[in-house]
Amino acid sequence: MKINMRGVGVALVTPFAASGAVDFAALENLTHRVAEAGADYFVVLGTTAETPTLTADEKRDVLQCVRAANARRLPVVLGLGGNNTTEVVRSIRETDLSGIDAVLSVTPYYNKPSQEGLYQHYKAVAEALPCGLVLYNVPGRTGVNMKADTVLRLARDFDNVVAVKEASGCLSQAAYILRDRPDGFAVLSGDDNLTLPMVALGADGVISVAANAFPERFCCMVHLALDGRSAEAAPLHLRMMEAVDALFEEGNPAGIKCALACRGEIENALRLPLVPVSDRLREKIGRLMAEGDLR
Repeated sequence: MKINMRGVGVALVTPFAASGAVDFAALENLTHRVAEAGADYFVVLGTTAETPTLTADEKRDVLQCVRAANARRLPVVLGLGGNNTTEVVRSIRETDLSGIDAVLSVTPYYNKPSQEGLYQHYKAVAEALPCGLVLYNVPGRTGVNMKADTVLRLARDFDNVVAVKEASGCLSQAAYILRDRPDGFAVLSGDDNLTLPMVALGADGVISVAANAFPERFCCMVHLALDGRSAEAAPLHLRMMEAVDALFEEGNPAGIKCALACRGEIENALRLPLVPVSDRLREKIGRLMAEGDLR
């Protein structure tokens, strides 16, 4: 199964109105803007979308909103995972995956499975899916690191395991995957500020949070790097890196929602247990975006 995961996938936020309801008009506008700024595909209902706080009906409606706004211009990757393998498989079978190019599925969290447990979990997920599967390794959130050997074993054993979103923060681990991956298997940065060094090692791009707020600059940087023009990409990375770090200073998606609110694109509203960033960080994010001319 060949799916082009090269470039910038934008992990879309879920905008909320001041009332707390999903702001579908803002989501539609965001979808249009990041597509026009150079994004290569959308990631819907991932961590950045505050998916754990959405109802089943809201998840369905968010996906439909993005599908309608996108009008099949760009590929769509759907976040769908959990720490109960049977429940994840059931969700796959009950979800309308028409028009979905791949599913992004996080490693099971909290129960801390072994490497064999991770393999068996993803084996069940891959066998249930009619589309591509993107593995998502983010030990800072899940409490378990999926090692390079496990990623490579899955990539070799299942044709529809098409990529990994590698967010361990460990360039060495990413390098082992890049060195030994089978043909056609994409390696994607899961950390915005590690995108340029990972692309220099041979990675295929990034699933980005920052590209919600400054897609033009971020997509330009990634595309230059992928075209082998690292000398031109590096100044853009250096211009953005402090602002990108600030986005995660008090957690994601609080920082990126603050940045989008600074641009006047969404309300600075989150659902508990998440809260907006502090006034100090809000001022810092706004200042850094202005100083860097980030858009």
